[in-house]
Amino acid sequence: MRKYLILLTGSLLAIGLQGCAEKEPSLDKIKKKIVKVETPNGKYTTVNKSSGAYGKYQIMPKTAKHYTKKLKMPHSKWKHPENQDKIFIALLEDNIKNLKKQGFEIDAFTVYGSHQQGATGFTSIMKNQNLSSKSYMRLRRNLPSKYRHVRKKELRETWINYWKNKMEEA
Repeated sequence: MRKYLILLTGSLLAIGLQGCAEKEPSLDKIKKKIVKVETPNGKYTTVNKSSGAYGKYQIMPKTAKHYTKKLKMPHSKWKHPENQDKIFIALLEDNIKNLKKQGFEIDAFTVYGSHQQGATGFTSIMKNQNLSSKSYMRLRRNLPSKYRHVRKKELRETWINYWKNKMEEA
């Protein structure tokens, strides 16, 4: 009887742990999806001329400045591939921590949305809070041109649907 109880407990624990692993995708899977969307060529030297974002993960210079301080690395070397990797992992970990704190499910869409709009901006979008004019401008700018002219009251939902679908496809 005891042997069966131990086997049953072990089986239930294994099933429970397996279920937990499926609920939250790995950081590596999320990272790959974001790279596929941000820089399909995956080059560490990719430059977005309109936003100023740089590298494989399209990191904004202001974000790089924050994370070079946080990670105690020379700011002048943030564009080196190994430093872009370190910055991006730290950024994703911070975004995931913030998403959990706000009660969001962790998936490629929520993590990417935080990467693209910033943690506070993403939270405002998803919780249907009042957005500033600058926030609406960011939403429009981060949609393909065919969606950029939707009415303001449809913009939030258009952005959410577009990026959810995009991250599922990635």
